[in-house]
Amino acid sequence: MTNLTEKLAESVPSWGAKLAYGETVTLNGHDIIPVALVVFGFGGGEGSGDMPDGEFGPAKRGEGSGGGGGGYALPIGAYVGDANGPTFRPNPIALAVIAVPLVAAAGLSIARIIRATR
Repeated sequence: MTNLTEKLAESVPSWGAKLAYGETVTLNGHDIIPVALVVFGFGGGEGSGDMPDGEFGPAKRGEGSGGGGGGYALPIGAYVGDANGPTFRPNPIALAVIAVPLVAAAGLSIARIIRATR
């Protein structure tokens, strides 16, 4: 299992840009490159052990393994090419979803700073 985890970790840098920037699409004569916030993670585990004869009963042997992963992509906008060059056009709904935790964290920080100065 460790080898699989190490192989996945080594290949992550090559995935980043490929996942965050989509394939170029031409629509009405304009080149469009979709952009997304991509988050993913993975993990693995192993285990084994021996339990000798003792107060809990006869000797036992344990084994185990496991792994998993997941992720998501949030489309935040697209680069649209025109006569002036590529321009980023944001997805307002996705930007609002991203901004909510940042604004909340900033508000809590400011509140704590104000409370600490009193």
